[in-house]
Amino acid sequence: MSSTAPETTPSGRIPGTRRPPVPAPPASPPSVHALRAHVLRVRRALHRAAPALAAYLAVRVTGLLVLSVWAHRRHQQVWPILATQWDSDWYLGIADHGYADELGTAHNTNNLAFFPLFPVLVKAVAAFTPGTRASTALGIAVVASLVAAWGVFSVGERLYGRRVGILLTTLWAAFPVGLVQWMGYTESLFTACAAWSLYAVLTRRWLWAAGFAALAGLTRPTGIAVAAAVTVAALLSLRHRPVRPRALAAAFLAPLGWGAYIAWVGLRLGRWDGYFAVQKLWHNELDGGLETLSKIRWLLGRDSSPQLFLVLVTLTLIASVVLFALSVWDRQPLALLVFTGVLLVIVLGSGGVYFPRARFLLPAFPLLLPVAVHLSHASVRCRALALSAAVLGSAYFGGYMLLVWPSAP
Repeated sequence: MSSTAPETTPSGRIPGTRRPPVPAPPASPPSVHALRAHVLRVRRALHRAAPALAAYLAVRVTGLLVLSVWAHRRHQQVWPILATQWDSDWYLGIADHGYADELGTAHNTNNLAFFPLFPVLVKAVAAFTPGTRASTALGIAVVASLVAAWGVFSVGERLYGRRVGILLTTLWAAFPVGLVQWMGYTESLFTACAAWSLYAVLTRRWLWAAGFAALAGLTRPTGIAVAAAVTVAALLSLRHRPVRPRALAAAFLAPLGWGAYIAWVGLRLGRWDGYFAVQKLWHNELDGGLETLSKIRWLLGRDSSPQLFLVLVTLTLIASVVLFALSVWDRQPLALLVFTGVLLVIVLGSGGVYFPRARFLLPAFPLLLPVAVHLSHASVRCRALALSAAVLGSAYFGGYMLLVWPSAP
């Protein structure tokens, strides 16, 4: 009796039998999927912000070119002006030697008046990169300015659309003292923290908002304005939904950066008001705006030959108050109004030095929203003329500020 082999299909499988299951490829962990989705969202957001960032770079490069030509004619070098003078020198000194450990009695000499995040970043990044700490500080400022420009665009786009976001970024780049954005100063880093904190508030990402607010509080004394914006917005959000633990946590976490440095200075000097004693030595005390009003009256009404830069500062302060009133009229989100309002109170209400006040208002980009919205509805010709005037004016005043004006920006 002969046996026959069972029939098989062309694939070699015996008819009537089941195909063995094909093992599925190993699934990616949920964290990988979340990371990929987050990267994709960031890429899309960056793509949307690309025109605004290109406009920002165009404005700042224009200012840098004007400064370079002007400095060449005056036989001055650009790099030391941008990287090593005035406040830049203070931050580099902190990165090199740390903070003072006593109050002292000399005016304008205690480096505890300068907040720590920027010099800490300079020291940390310089340890792993070539070049001097001065070049590192300048590089950090430039990178931070691009991050800030992206945040400014995101806030404008969120509220009024992409065109307003691009215009807002361009106007912020063309601020009269906008050249400071590419100096070894803290304005770019602070604006980046403030802008992304406000954007996180607008999108109800409360812990991100608090984190950026805490970083802003470690960057500049006016970081308390960002903390106030986050805290007020977070607490008010609890009216309609009391059980919101992230918003409640953000309200308490936002001021921690600013408060931590104030407390640390107090412990270092052995007195609870240590930081405010340092500021007193720098002549920075709130006086309700009396010194500011007195200076404005003198420059615009009594000084027969006022210095151009001080006139620019004065006009910037007046315009900021008008723009804040327009922002209130436009019913901007409360977080933005609190931020710019507290910032204006600090800048205008201080009895300290007058000439850096325009620079102190550089992070107050929401004040430019009424102008950006108006330009978005204007004709192409009107928009081009206004932006061209702003860019050229910023380039000229930036060069004047650093090459002609004899004091700090």
